[in-house]
Order: sequence, then structure tokens, then C-alpha cells
Amino acid sequence: MTSTLRIALLWHSTRSANLGVGALTVANIALAREAAAAVGLTPQFTIYGPREAGDPYVVGDDIAEAALDGRMLASPGGYWAAIGKADVVLDIGAGDSWADIYGKKRFAYLWATKMAAIARGKPLVFSPQTIGPFSPGPLKSLAAIAQGRATAIVARDPQSFAVARAMTPKARVLEAVDVAFALPFDRPLRNPAAAPRVGINVSGLLFNGGYKGGNDYGLDVDYAALSRALIEALLAEGVTVELITHVNAPHIPRDDDGAVADQLALEFPGVLRVPDFASPSAAKSHIAGLDFLVAGRMHACIAAFSSGVAVVPVAYSRKFSGLFEGVLGYKHLVPVKGLSTADALAFILDRYRRRDELAADIALANIGVRERLDRYVALLTELFGRVRANG
Repeated sequence: MTSTLRIALLWHSTRSANLGVGALTVANIALAREAAAAVGLTPQFTIYGPREAGDPYVVGDDIAEAALDGRMLASPGGYWAAIGKADVVLDIGAGDSWADIYGKKRFAYLWATKMAAIARGKPLVFSPQTIGPFSPGPLKSLAAIAQGRATAIVARDPQSFAVARAMTPKARVLEAVDVAFALPFDRPLRNPAAAPRVGINVSGLLFNGGYKGGNDYGLDVDYAALSRALIEALLAEGVTVELITHVNAPHIPRDDDGAVADQLALEFPGVLRVPDFASPSAAKSHIAGLDFLVAGRMHACIAAFSSGVAVVPVAYSRKFSGLFEGVLGYKHLVPVKGLSTADALAFILDRYRRRDELAADIALANIGVRERLDRYVALLTELFGRVRANG
């Protein structure tokens, strides 16, 4: 082969309204570049993901994109032909979509694209992601087939690692960490004399009770009431409160952080409604200038953690506990179960007053994050080297 390495990035996005998915894409590209450079290869990326509106924020002369839909998958000249031109396939599953909880249709898309790459003889790596959950049944059996034929499976937390190992004990399974920890950003200058800046990322999904509107995730706290009470308490302390969005999806009203932020800004004129961010790195760069963040979106939490900002995640699934408690040993999160709304408010305010302690915990945990990222980069470096040798 030439010195060019053609990398297919499966279930990534150049323009997702969810900046967390965009963060995975930008960071995975950065880590793949690092691995390719180590073996003297120049990567060319093609990003495969769902058809989405809006302008791309992941761009570059070495980046192309193709929208995955039924027509592309069905056409012999579509995905089948395109994936045949790749040297390797890195599939990140949109972070947490490799599961059966999102329905049969989404699973079918993820499974079919993996199996097509495998059928074309392409090395397929599950980039760091959540694996499962899968209930016993045909979807779990199909998932095990794909995992068993992959080159490697990289879990981003211990629970996912255990699920992957149990489902496919003979597969090569590695535990790393969410690649978004490697998302590039610019650290802003901070004025030490200014009032503390506290960001609140109110998840539209949680505020609206989930996609079905009935407390879909079984939180013990009343999330909307907690958000309002937190804003009121912080304003009373003279804090600069900033409403931060991380999913801007007016086309999916129940999932949209922006509409909720607008509503709360009207209810509480003392807060600052931060304009929507143009890219994942722009969001992280802003978050890096805060003194404290409370967030319902996991990748907003990762942006704070990886930039050293004290953060309290409001968990709604095991991906939070798997990462923050399981990987990072970080105990300062509001759990799905076990705290009332009043207790959760007291918990967050206590952590705000102890934010220097939280920042110290984060600095210590971040030392181990790079080592976990290096495991993944080492895997890619090994794979890319084999591809070059066999080229």
C-alpha cells in the first residue's frame, strides 16, 4: 500500500446536534492521527453516520463523509462498495448505541454495517464505547456474532468490559476510557477577582422526563424541580450562573437543551444563557473557564473533568457510574437512585463549597486517563502497522 491509510469512521458524526457525539468524532480522529504518525502513515478519513441537517463542524482536507440510510445500505454501489475501499474500520457506535435498549431498527443498522465491513475482510475495531445492555434473546446472539468477528473491542468502562467479555470470551477485549477526554480545547483566561462562575447544563431529555415523558430513566429526584431550586440557591449566594447547552436539537423537542435553557432564562432573569456552541471544542473551551459545573449530559461532564473543572454529574444511566465511579474513582455525582430532590440539592451545594477538593480529586484521576487513552492508541498503532506491512 501507499503511505496513505484509509480509515472508515463508522457511527461518528460531523454535525450532530449532540455535541457529545461530535466530541467522540473529533477526539477519535486526533488519536487515530497519533497512531498513524507512529507508523509513518497519513490517514484519510471517511465518516459514516446518520443523515443530519446543519453545517459540519468536523472538517478538513483529509475528511469526507457519507450519510448512512436504507438506500445506501441496500445499493450494491453504496455502503458495500464504499466500505470495500477502506483499510480499517473504527466503529464508535455513537458512544452508547451498541445495545438493545434503543429498539430493533437502530440495532439493525449498527449490526448490518459492522457485518458488511467484516464480510469485506476489513479489520473492524469497536472504538471505546459502552457495550450493552443486551437482554437474552436474538439481538444479543447477533451482537455476539459481530463482536466475535471484530479485530478488537474497546470498552470505555469496567461494566462494558465485563459485558463484552461475558458475551464473547474469545474476543480481544480491552478496557480504555471515553475518547472525548482527548478533545482539543483552548483554555480561557480567568479573572481571580470575579465572582465564581457556575455552569448548569440542564438536560432537555431529563427535564422533559425522557422521550416518553414519564420519568423514563427512573430518577428518584424531580429533575426539573432540582434544576430550578439549584439556580435559585446559587443566585442567592451571589454566584454567576450560566446556562450551558450540549444538545441543540429543536427538531427533537424532548431532547433539546436549548429550549429548556431559554425557558429557565425567562424564569430567572439573573442567569446568563450562554449562546449555543458552534462545535464540541468550543463548548469545552468555555467550560474550561468555569469554577464549577453541574451537568446532565455526560460529555459536558467529561469536558469539565478533562479540563480540571470541578463537576457534579447528574446520572441517569450506568454509563455515568461506569465512567466516573468505575474508571475514575470519582464519587461526586448525583445517582439515579438514593437521593431525594432536597437531598440532591444539598449534595450539589455542599460539593460547590468543596469545589477545590473536587478539583484536586480530578487532577489526580486525570493522571490515569492518559494511560488508558495510550492503551487504545497502542492498539491502533499495532493494527495500522500490520495493515502497512500487509499492504
